Amino acid sequence: MTIRARLTLWYSAILFCALVLSSIFALGELQERRHRIHRTDHGELEIIEIMLGIGVPAAALSVVGGWWFMRKSLAPLASLTAAVEGVDEHSPVQPLSRSRNGDELDRLTEVFNAMTARLHDSFQRIRDFTLHASHELKTPLTVLCGEMEMALRDESLAESERERCSSQLEELRRLSRIVDALTLLAKADAGLVELQFAPVAFDDLIRDCFADAQILAHAAHIRVELTACAPITVQASAHRLRQLLLNLADNAVKYNEPGGQVIMSLRAGHDHAIYTISNTGPGIPPETLPRVFDRFFRGDLAHTHEIQGSGLGLSIAQWIVRAHHGSIQINSVPHKLTTVTVKLPALPKEPPSSAPTSTRLRADSLALNLTP
Repeated sequence: MTIRARLTLWYSAILFCALVLSSIFALGELQERRHRIHRTDHGELEIIEIMLGIGVPAAALSVVGGWWFMRKSLAPLASLTAAVEGVDEHSPVQPLSRSRNGDELDRLTEVFNAMTARLHDSFQRIRDFTLHASHELKTPLTVLCGEMEMALRDESLAESERERCSSQLEELRRLSRIVDALTLLAKADAGLVELQFAPVAFDDLIRDCFADAQILAHAAHIRVELTACAPITVQASAHRLRQLLLNLADNAVKYNEPGGQVIMSLRAGHDHAIYTISNTGPGIPPETLPRVFDRFFRGDLAHTHEIQGSGLGLSIAQWIVRAHHGSIQINSVPHKLTTVTVKLPALPKEPPSSAPTSTRLRADSLALNLTP
């Protein structure tokens, strides 16, 4: 039965019930007032009273009944709307239950379930392709890098050839970093990345990152400041958390202006560690700000051609933060200040011995962290 036919039948039934009840009430009233209508001069008023006494309850019953059956009829649409809102590549929607009555909503639910199944299959194929392609590219890139390094060790190589080989080696290494980032994101999407969580002294990692950022900023005469570093312990993967911090610091230095400033701070919030890193520079236009975490998105093309990057760094940063049950947010005022805020759940204060000491990271390992 179609929805139109069912709605018509339901509403007709409600009106019929309202009419029957009104008729029963009207018959009783007429029996009591029939003799008064003929004996008094107010017969018209009596008839109006009867009509009001019958019509108002009937109208109220019709309105209430109509609201109830419309709500009941459209309830599946509300469930379908909520399910559609939750469709994305990270959270496949569970199949909706069908009424099996063959109406339009039942068929729409069937089509929606088939569509989400196809979307899930497409997302899975894309993840598999990215993972397999990046894996297959690793070996030839490693071989090419090795051959270029061997060629550069040849003392008989002319200076022009040496410069060309150095340029090619740099591009191969850049391509290798992109492939590594793609592999990481593909594995993360497929749930293949296992993080080893342990209590980590977040403030120690911040100080290590601050020292490395000073090294990166020295050539561009950028001033790096650490305004606050509260002692906070978080349950985290130290390796991934360090990667997150160095990634953000590398971006803050690269997307800055000569003589600019980078400001870091770590403060304790309500059950959270709040880390912020700000930098001066061109900033991010408001229209592109919602897309900064998209993969391969790099904003102003004219500007990004001058800065090496792949557009995967912030995607990795977002994944790391979400894997730690935290949040990351970027606010930017163009040509003034851009601030990245990371919030992570903090552990209750414990003796310092319960948190493992952090390991210093060499500055050259920053090459593994990609810029957006």
